[in-house]
Amino acid sequence: MKNIYSNIFKVNNNNLSKAINWLKKRELVGVPTETVYGLAGNAYSSKAVKKIYILKKRPSKNPLIVHYYNLEQLKNDVVLNNNFLRLYKKFSPGPITFVLKKKKNSLLSNITTAKLKTVAVRFPENKTLRKILKSLNFPLAIPSANKSSHISPVSAEDVAQEFYNSVKIILNGGSCKIGLESTVVDLTSKPKILRPGFIGVATISKALNIKISINNNSRIIKAPGMLKRHYSPGIPMKLNQKKAKNNEAFIVFGKKYKKGKNIFNLSYKSNLDEAAKNLYKTLRLIKDKNYKMICVCSIPQAGIGLAINDRLNRAAK
Repeated sequence: MKNIYSNIFKVNNNNLSKAINWLKKRELVGVPTETVYGLAGNAYSSKAVKKIYILKKRPSKNPLIVHYYNLEQLKNDVVLNNNFLRLYKKFSPGPITFVLKKKKNSLLSNITTAKLKTVAVRFPENKTLRKILKSLNFPLAIPSANKSSHISPVSAEDVAQEFYNSVKIILNGGSCKIGLESTVVDLTSKPKILRPGFIGVATISKALNIKISINNNSRIIKAPGMLKRHYSPGIPMKLNQKKAKNNEAFIVFGKKYKKGKNIFNLSYKSNLDEAAKNLYKTLRLIKDKNYKMICVCSIPQAGIGLAINDRLNRAAK
């Protein structure tokens, strides 16, 4: 596909250097991750982080996930604990975010953490982003590169369509491998899942050798993805539907559904990983086709299906 956007750059050494220098100037860069595309800025700089909130129209109470290259960089900002070290060793770098207690002498901007005494941290797997993080002496605050509550982007083109030229550099890392945001696990007390993702509850429970659950009722927003309305295409949605009218978009899963003009199948093979990767792309396609209603069939509540249903429920609010 031909690049029609002047602010989308292919990933090479020259463009990586441009992006790194831009970040050092406390500006923002659109970056690929293995989950969704992000909007990156210096997590230590209030000036940079303010730009993220303004551009995204993000509520100030909603903290940002801070991305680090390694533990050496992280230990200056947070209090480490055994549960974190166990999960870090097993799953990082990768699509998992840890909520930890912030150190009093941390350099993180209070805007980054929404003035909380905790911070959500992640070690991304994406090679392009890791090269950038390794070249910087500060971590990056990276929320999804979309307007607040809108559909998350899974391609560089999605970011350009969302922000036009407001983001001067968007690095094109191709389609995101996973397509859904990271699992968020709160480790500040008894471990609990704040947002389900690719790494499932059962997998984390096994790694920690304790039973943990998804916490949907926290009054304090400790990490992204906890707002009731999120990931929305801006179109009314009906979940767990068995059929749809001809003028309604129908999101389905599995080969039992026939093909049709208004039928959008997340995975003919009934593969939940494939469905997760296709979810946001499908919602954007439906929005572009100007449907006024979206019906969604029942999606299995297993594995990453938990995360898919979480995103659909918030999108339907």
